[in-house]
Amino acid sequence: MNDAEGASASPTRVPLGTIAREWGRMGVLGVGGPPAHIALLRDLVVTRRSWMASVEFEHAIAAANLLPGPASTQLMIFAAWRLRGWRGALVGGACFIAPGLLMIFALSALFFARHPSRAVTAAALAAGAVVPAIAARTAWQLATPSWRSARSARLHGRWLAYALVGALVALVAPALVVVALLACGLVEVGLRRRRASMTAVALTGGHGLALGGLGALAWVALKVGALSYGGGFVIIPLMQHDVVSTYHWMSGAQFLNAVALGQVTPGPVVLTVAAVGYGAHGLSGAGLTTLVAFAPSFAFVIAGARHFERLRTSPSVQAFLMGAGPSVIGAIGASAISLGLLIGHLWQLALLALALTWTMGLRRSATLALLAAAIFGVVFSGVLAL
Repeated sequence: MNDAEGASASPTRVPLGTIAREWGRMGVLGVGGPPAHIALLRDLVVTRRSWMASVEFEHAIAAANLLPGPASTQLMIFAAWRLRGWRGALVGGACFIAPGLLMIFALSALFFARHPSRAVTAAALAAGAVVPAIAARTAWQLATPSWRSARSARLHGRWLAYALVGALVALVAPALVVVALLACGLVEVGLRRRRASMTAVALTGGHGLALGGLGALAWVALKVGALSYGGGFVIIPLMQHDVVSTYHWMSGAQFLNAVALGQVTPGPVVLTVAAVGYGAHGLSGAGLTTLVAFAPSFAFVIAGARHFERLRTSPSVQAFLMGAGPSVIGAIGASAISLGLLIGHLWQLALLALALTWTMGLRRSATLALLAAAIFGVVFSGVLAL
């Protein structure tokens, strides 16, 4: 793994144009979150093109899941790096992100217009009502494999403690979610090494970096891009307090809409930050949050891809995630409650109940639930209380 471009040896040198085309295609088709992204990428690089061996691809998935930030996006960046070094990583990652970002721009202009039509308002409220159900389902889906990975009664006890810490902090002191996440991870590392670690204490003042305006927006985006573990939905507890309560960039209903846009558009769910940026500062805010949120992912992969195998097998990293992972899951589960409290109409509660049945009881598509709710809002906009 040490050629001139920084990529591991590859049997073929894939043209950048090919990477741009194929990664852009996955950016358009990748609706449904990380499972859909990974399936598309595996089909391309393992099954159809044989650019990566199956074992190498599985190891790359494991390593990407150990990094903070959007794991499936980092996997996309890594696969492109594997084929053409840092140039491939930049091209592939950008082309995967771009289609969803363009859709976020267009939909944000529609949903966050100064005077949206009644039909658009109803569609936004209806789609927003589904979001708490998706958060609850995400927490449940993450909890099952994470719980199984704790293979003893003692570890199960610690897992529950970390999850409870994450949930309580997300509900009571959401500004400290990042601190709780890091603290739980470092406590587990300390327990396994038989020494305490107090590094997280120094981070409790991080929220004090809030400067207002674009500086504050960049800080929120950086937290999302550099400190989020466990999938795209962890952005909710990381952002909600800042966006709605601290800086008042959005109302609660608008924040629900931003999360819904991140779910229904293709590509990374973390593109929700672009919708938040648009709501706060228009196109300049959307562009800034996107650059800041995804910059860590590119940096992690381009600088560290050679060390992915060492990362994957590191006991310290595994220990950190054993603590941080349950804390994230608890925070995501708690976000379902806090998002539910943002709902303001009885008919939205009925939609939420239907969405819970659809996504958790029947285990059906969250994207389809969002689209169906938005269509319902448009069709019945004339009679709904808005």
